[in-house]
Amino acid sequence: MDRLPFVNRAAMWQHLNQISEATHSDRYALVIMDGAAWHTDDIAKDFNNLSVLKLPPYSPELNPIEQVWQWLRQHCLANRCFEGYNDIVEQCCKAWNIFIQCKDRVKSLCTRDWANMGKV
Repeated sequence: MDRLPFVNRAAMWQHLNQISEATHSDRYALVIMDGAAWHTDDIAKDFNNLSVLKLPPYSPELNPIEQVWQWLRQHCLANRCFEGYNDIVEQCCKAWNIFIQCKDRVKSLCTRDWANMGKV
């Protein structure tokens, strides 16, 4: 997976493309997004196996990624000094890889009952 030094619409499209390619043919992906400027309503139009669910403004409690950031800070990134930008990127990548090692942790922090579509 690529690391980008910025975010914009093109980067978000690239991210959705990676999700689309990783989604098995018998599955459908739901990507939950907040109101960031690059999270435009039509960004998923090129994909037939994923949809975007835009959250209402100022609702971080509904956004699963907020719990992920909290876990990363609490377990890997808090109370540290970094040598510079490259060290920040390296330490964030290491933290991410630690986070995703446990599928049960990922599921528990990223699953939302209200977003359950059941078996399709």
